[in-house]
Amino acid sequence: MFLGIDIGTSGVKAVIAAQDGTIAAQASAPLTVAHSHPLWSEQDPNDWCAATERAVLALRPELRAQVQGIGLAGQMHGATLLGHDDRPLRPAILWNDGRSFAECATLERAEPRSREITGNMAMPGFTAPKLLWVKAHEPDIFDRVRAVLLPKDYVRLHLTGEKASDVSDSAGTLWLDTAARDWSDPMLAASGLSRDQMPWLHEGTEIAGTLRADVAARWGMKPVPVAGGGGDNAAGAVGIGAVRDGDAFLSLGTSGVIFVATERFRPNPERAVHAFCHCVPGMWHQMSVHLSAASCIDWGARMTGTDAGGFFALAEQAGPAAGPELFLPYLSGERTPHNDPHIRAALLGLGTDSDPARIAAAVLEGVAFAHADGLAALREAGTTVEELAVIGGGSRSRYWGMVLAAALDATLVYPDGGEVGPALGAARLAQVAVSGADPAEICTRPPTNHVIPPDPALAEKLAPKLARFRAAYAATRSI
Repeated sequence: MFLGIDIGTSGVKAVIAAQDGTIAAQASAPLTVAHSHPLWSEQDPNDWCAATERAVLALRPELRAQVQGIGLAGQMHGATLLGHDDRPLRPAILWNDGRSFAECATLERAEPRSREITGNMAMPGFTAPKLLWVKAHEPDIFDRVRAVLLPKDYVRLHLTGEKASDVSDSAGTLWLDTAARDWSDPMLAASGLSRDQMPWLHEGTEIAGTLRADVAARWGMKPVPVAGGGGDNAAGAVGIGAVRDGDAFLSLGTSGVIFVATERFRPNPERAVHAFCHCVPGMWHQMSVHLSAASCIDWGARMTGTDAGGFFALAEQAGPAAGPELFLPYLSGERTPHNDPHIRAALLGLGTDSDPARIAAAVLEGVAFAHADGLAALREAGTTVEELAVIGGGSRSRYWGMVLAAALDATLVYPDGGEVGPALGAARLAQVAVSGADPAEICTRPPTNHVIPPDPALAEKLAPKLARFRAAYAATRSI
């Protein structure tokens, strides 16, 4: 048995997977996010550790006792700043925090080869601009920083005592030479930092620590190895077997991602496409990233007084393109292709006959249109995507899948257990680390539950709304 732990934004998920990849048990514990100022998004790092403890202890003791290794996945980019005692100096600044927009320009001026080295445009979501913001606005804290860890790696420190990370998660800091899979001294210097403040780097399939004896005793386990793991999207790719060139998936979690595995480093920073290391050796990946996906469903459910299931049912009741209502899903700004932390969501085209069902349909369509923009940016970079596996909580709705397939002009494949996502991938990385097996042997595709091909008639029906959606971004941005 192998334990996978995913430190997400809204909660920590823990799964125990058997050697054949089947899920033996899963549990979760919720997290909250603080938005104390406009554009700010923060969490207390110790809440991640407490939620991890709750999620793991909710798993059956007899299964925990059989665990041979642990893998970690987690939300990317979060800046966890530690002092000399390895305690957080301030709340962690999260991936969807937009305060450091000005610092992105500062960083790229300080190191003009930034995009060439990292393969990415500097964006407020990445870690490096956050540190420049702290340096400018909280200099006393910046001067006390002895280590910077990503969220899952702070949990690793709690579990193992080791300051370590993997190359897939670390590629999202803007401190990595992504082609070389190593820290970049010029990018660190541009941020006022050095290698001494960075964790040791590992491949996701390597052992990067051992569970401390006291934690093992509490969890009813042996002091088992802890794998390097991966950023949430790379680990999600491992969970659904996207480890070969051209394998692709669509993640519908709090944020939304289209992920394509590549056998070489293939950046396209000018269109805000992310190019990172994969968490399996010798592979990279491209992503279009959208800061709001299933979070729009949660928002819409609150606005209409339903839950997520009821909101999907409302949308299906109205049907696609049922009215002129148009939703721009930028609740927390946007990355691909706009790199705009200041844009906000909008609901347009309302009339006296607008009702909750048509608004729900518009929300689902708006998220689908944002992903169509992202996929267009990937295709402009020369990436061919005809089929996408679907993972994340949003994968539960077949109606939404129909809308997405038409908007993206791609076949959607729904694997069994797709809603588990990164936690299963983390467990698989642990299995590879412990066994020494070829990742391709372990990271196979799970059985397919169902397939949704694109419907040309529906795509034609949605096309005018997609055109209005693209015009609406420019119009709302101007005000």
